[in-house]
Amino acid sequence: MSRADEILEPMWRTIDSIVDEEALRRRLDAGERLRIKYGVDLTAPDLHLGHAVNLWLMRHLQDQGHTVVFLLGDLTTQVGDPTGKNETRPVLSPDAIEANAQAFLDQVSIVLDTDPAVFEVRRNSEWFGRMPISELLGLFSMTTHAQLMARDMFRERIAAGREIALHELAYPVLQGYDSFAMRSDVTIVGSDQLFNEMMGRQYQQRLGMRPQSIITTVITPGLDGGPKQSMSLGNYVALTDTPADKFGKIMSLSDDLAGVWASAYTSLDDRELARIREDVKAGGEVARDAKLTIAGAVVERYHGTAAAAREREAFLNVFSGRADPKDIRDVTISDRALTALDLLEAVRPDLSRSARRRLLAQNAVRVDGRLLGDPNEQVTVTDGSIIRSGRRAWARVTVRAGR
Repeated sequence: MSRADEILEPMWRTIDSIVDEEALRRRLDAGERLRIKYGVDLTAPDLHLGHAVNLWLMRHLQDQGHTVVFLLGDLTTQVGDPTGKNETRPVLSPDAIEANAQAFLDQVSIVLDTDPAVFEVRRNSEWFGRMPISELLGLFSMTTHAQLMARDMFRERIAAGREIALHELAYPVLQGYDSFAMRSDVTIVGSDQLFNEMMGRQYQQRLGMRPQSIITTVITPGLDGGPKQSMSLGNYVALTDTPADKFGKIMSLSDDLAGVWASAYTSLDDRELARIREDVKAGGEVARDAKLTIAGAVVERYHGTAAAAREREAFLNVFSGRADPKDIRDVTISDRALTALDLLEAVRPDLSRSARRRLLAQNAVRVDGRLLGDPNEQVTVTDGSIIRSGRRAWARVTVRAGR
């Protein structure tokens, strides 16, 4: 087995494709120390397990001596990545961008090795902030309108009669040039970013540099079976979630998603993955036990063996033994009589309004054991009322005096 095979072998189960795999293999076989581009826009500093697929591949390469160059897109954030967006995004203030930058750094350190020997932080304002307009126009001259219109979201907007701002058309140019400016050898991205990173290869070639290889990764459905984990849909497991939240959320997975999540988000070996896929087909307690294994593996990966064992025991005590959870949250509300949706808003401010409605529609909300389903249903609570929202979230209500 070649050096490249040894490095790539454990990565394949979450890799979708590799652009210019032959060049990547040559570099790995030659023992080159690669610069791995990891670029983020500083708009949403909450990373989830879907993002971590790429982070764990990068961590594996760091363990082989390669360097992750963490690119904070402080300037491009002011442009806004149009990927997957139907409308032009609002521009963030400099203070918000800086706060998000620090949040990103804190979260990536959960997975990545931040030793300066294998971790470097850059900002694209370093080069764009001082680039003469003549040089920027030169970059634009290397890209055609037809190239940009090949992007599906631009075509979709035009077909729907929606506007495309000029600065959004510039975004792929800017992200592409980043690869040249930071001397990227390889980048690991979701398939939705392939277009922009191919632009990076184009600029590297045009400007006399070896083009980067691009590794695209599998995109896994969200907790609710949606196309991917999404903050707005509330169907994700955040890296900053507590061990209890991680465990409980994964236990809420439908059986048909369990095998996919096990493969993407754990380091369980192939034999264990095969067993999980068979067990979830059987249903019942066998499927539940398979999800216990997945939830434990995820918690162990981020929080350690002791935390995984503790959450497994707590989960079984609550949901098999029908006991109240020990880490129940205390929530103070002002009204004894609320609609079901308003009550859920008070106890689950972390969810969007649409996600709260879905919980009610899925019969996943109970007050003192009574099922709630109608968002407009009037609910009366008292001090000490217990609200369960989903399989993982519990709250004890205190009603504020004077109302």
